[in-house]
Amino acid sequence: MSNKPLTGLKVVEIASIGPGPFAAMMLADHGADVVRVDRPGGANTGVSHRQKDPLLRGRRLVELNLKQAENVEKTLQLIEKADVIIEGYRPGVMERLGLSPKVCMGRNPALIYGRMTGWGQDGPLAKAAGHDINYIALTGALDTVGTKSSGPVPALNLIGDFGGGGMLLAFGVVSAVLKAKLTGKGSVIDAAMVDGAALLMTMPFGLKAAGFWPGGRQENLLDGGAPFYGTYKTLDDKWIAIGSIEPPFWQQLLHLLELDEESVKDRMNPNRWPVIRTIIENRILQKTRDEWAAIFAGTDACFAPVLSMNEVVDNPHNMARNIFQNMDDILQPAPAPRFDGITPEIAPIELDPIDIETAITSWD
Repeated sequence: MSNKPLTGLKVVEIASIGPGPFAAMMLADHGADVVRVDRPGGANTGVSHRQKDPLLRGRRLVELNLKQAENVEKTLQLIEKADVIIEGYRPGVMERLGLSPKVCMGRNPALIYGRMTGWGQDGPLAKAAGHDINYIALTGALDTVGTKSSGPVPALNLIGDFGGGGMLLAFGVVSAVLKAKLTGKGSVIDAAMVDGAALLMTMPFGLKAAGFWPGGRQENLLDGGAPFYGTYKTLDDKWIAIGSIEPPFWQQLLHLLELDEESVKDRMNPNRWPVIRTIIENRILQKTRDEWAAIFAGTDACFAPVLSMNEVVDNPHNMARNIFQNMDDILQPAPAPRFDGITPEIAPIELDPIDIETAITSWD
């Protein structure tokens, strides 16, 4: 018997891309039995082939054409035995397929029905197309990322798709499961990436209200404006990250950089930031990234080398915690968070289709 916290939870995942599969992956990582219902031949989730997509790890696959009524009925039979269904279509699509919350919860009143969209189930943009970059643009997140000269820079698709999307849906599912256990009643979850991206901006909005976010890009406390919180180029054209915000950490930084405190005084005055940053930049350019890493090792100066995806697996801390693992010849991040100190293990990508009847009977 698995000791994972979601062991026994039965989840139907209607195939989608990006945040939907990420939420399903998180649930599967922690023990849920996830059956992905995909069209014959299968769409991928954003990479070239689903057999090589770590977002699809740890679940079973059923291939069905949901435009056929008999396949919708078979899917409903599976949903009758499920605890959760998640879908990532635009509003109205599941209704047209005959798999609306009303229909599904009519067959299973305790069902958790998770809906993952970009703009939400209502509002003027509800049925409009969009991607991560659009959702974070509308919530102020995109405007904060970048430099004065670069303009707004997409932070990959981490903020909208995954932080504000998939994780939000996974949290909603687990919260609704707890409610269902207490009340016996299911819930419909409206998880929208625009909502999630806005939620992730809670701290910057708080800083703005407190007067600590007065300017544009690269003029504020946490956006690279402050010289004690940002990235610096090294002698070998690599980068390091410094987050020496608090006074003790700042003092260690100055000591390790061998900088005179008088030259970088009044560090909390934004008018002084460009001068202080230039001083630090010139000092850091004198050594390579790895030389600085050796100097800062074991200190509390809040330092880290900026590693590429090719380098992360060899970092001693990442290795000690087994944060990145190789499964199916794919280097990928391990499940998180951890429970009871148990090192998480990645499940393989086993997506040879099974028939729907097998999936249904497996949940008897």
